[in-house]
Amino acid sequence: MNNALGLLKQRRFLPLFVTQFLGAFNDNLFKHAMVLFATYQLFKDPASEQNFNALATGLAILPFVLLSALSGQLADTHDKARIIRIVKTAEIGIMLYGAAGMLIARTGYVTTGVVMMLSAVVMLGVHSTFFGPIKYAILPQHLEDHQVLGGTGLIEAATYLSVLTGTIVAGWISVEWAAGLVVVVAIIGWFTGRLVPPAPRSGPELVINFNPFTSSWHLIAATMHIRRLFLAIVAISFFWTIGSVLIVIFPVLVKNVLTADQQVASLTIAIFSIGVAIGSVIINALLKGQISARYSPASVIAMALCVLAFAFEAKAWVPAPDGTLYGVIDFATHPQSLLLLATLALIAIFGGMFVVPLYAFLTTTVTKDQTARTVAANNVVNCASMTIGAVSVILLTKAGLGPTDMLLIVAAMCLGSAWLAWRLHKACDDGCPA
Repeated sequence: MNNALGLLKQRRFLPLFVTQFLGAFNDNLFKHAMVLFATYQLFKDPASEQNFNALATGLAILPFVLLSALSGQLADTHDKARIIRIVKTAEIGIMLYGAAGMLIARTGYVTTGVVMMLSAVVMLGVHSTFFGPIKYAILPQHLEDHQVLGGTGLIEAATYLSVLTGTIVAGWISVEWAAGLVVVVAIIGWFTGRLVPPAPRSGPELVINFNPFTSSWHLIAATMHIRRLFLAIVAISFFWTIGSVLIVIFPVLVKNVLTADQQVASLTIAIFSIGVAIGSVIINALLKGQISARYSPASVIAMALCVLAFAFEAKAWVPAPDGTLYGVIDFATHPQSLLLLATLALIAIFGGMFVVPLYAFLTTTVTKDQTARTVAANNVVNCASMTIGAVSVILLTKAGLGPTDMLLIVAAMCLGSAWLAWRLHKACDDGCPA
């Protein structure tokens, strides 16, 4: 990992790292500030809160399903650094619009404000769709082959640490401060994005297919027929289906099961983000620069056991007195909190250990002129799966299932991810990087 950290001193990596960090921080600051605002101030019952969160999650990832194919084609045909500059310019306008929606909802025009916030989430999804393939596909162009796994681990760690900081800040500042901060961070990201070195196309120029449906189908068909890529993408997608369920239910679980305030909700999601970053570092050290799925099955089985334990711990939780919520101090000194938070951290650590090698696998087992399209195909399938996860939460909520019941479903889904990762490892015994 020390060798990987050395990349932070180099112009070919640092501006991308910082730009990615700021973009993910801003995206999560806005989304979490919006979700906490809706959960704790705009809505008053668990079902409405959970449905709003599911809708926001679904809208955020819908652009990935529709536009990832186009984004992958553009990234493999044009200079990736130029696309980054265009995307970061658009982010400033999106954040101005979303911030206005927050302030409008805060002043009492709830419907108008909610519509503006949710439409800003869609636009942020478009922004992330066009940036997503680049942050991984640019690494094989700027780094040596033996540095790609370390660079991928750093990008993943930066992503989750930015989720951490964005989540913490969202829980501790007012809506008004959040509205101003997202605009400021977008402007800073615009400057750092301009420092990313050029990354022109590596292969022949493509004929761009602008039809989102046929381009997505052709992209997936061109990638998923390769067995090792099929297994890697499906395993990652299964994992993010699990992730989408957790994202939706967590604020509601904290408020209505753990009976804690929005600062505690922010704290728990922050701990989860720290855990994923730690898992990214651990798996890089275990694999010593090699790209292999050999630890992924055991990692996600361990994650399933921890999710199961977390569900039972939540069911046994002693709630706050009626009409009150635990603050951070009261929550931290609760006799059950230490075990619960430790279990949450382990869920995240094992999750990071599972998914990071699979992302590195996608970018190193194809030629450099195909990496963006491979990542884009992965994004399409991932986000379709996450949309299914978000819709499933809405349907399960209507069926009367609460957040702790959904944790049991998540634990069962982890076993499916373990089976897929095991199949991938076996498929790569002959001919894949080990």
